[in-house]
Amino acid sequence: MAFYDDMAQVALELITEFGSEQTLRDVTAGVYDEVAGEWTTEPTDLEQPAQLILLDYTLQESGLMYAEGSQIQKGDKKIIIAAKDLAWPPALTTKVDVDGVLWQIVNIKEANPAGTPLVYFCQGRK
Repeated sequence: MAFYDDMAQVALELITEFGSEQTLRDVTAGVYDEVAGEWTTEPTDLEQPAQLILLDYTLQESGLMYAEGSQIQKGDKKIIIAAKDLAWPPALTTKVDVDGVLWQIVNIKEANPAGTPLVYFCQGRK
């Protein structure tokens, strides 16, 4: 797996060079005890730095981007996140803070050859 570890490092270096460091934000689910009527574990805010690139979708990628029922909506962005050195992977509950603008992740695809995450291709929506 050393080859894919090297590829993850290369992906991180390229995204660092051509992208920027931004913040991933999420909230862990708390545990609520219905019998006691109280939280046994409070929900926790999570933050981590991530190297990423924010891009517009091309017309070819989006197809009929404004057609009814289309997954890609006007204003959506493609967010490519380097997987190496992340404490936790992005999820559909994750928000990406890009220079103070929050993008909700609505779709995620992971480049993960042989079980080694390289990058996450996310669709972000304001």
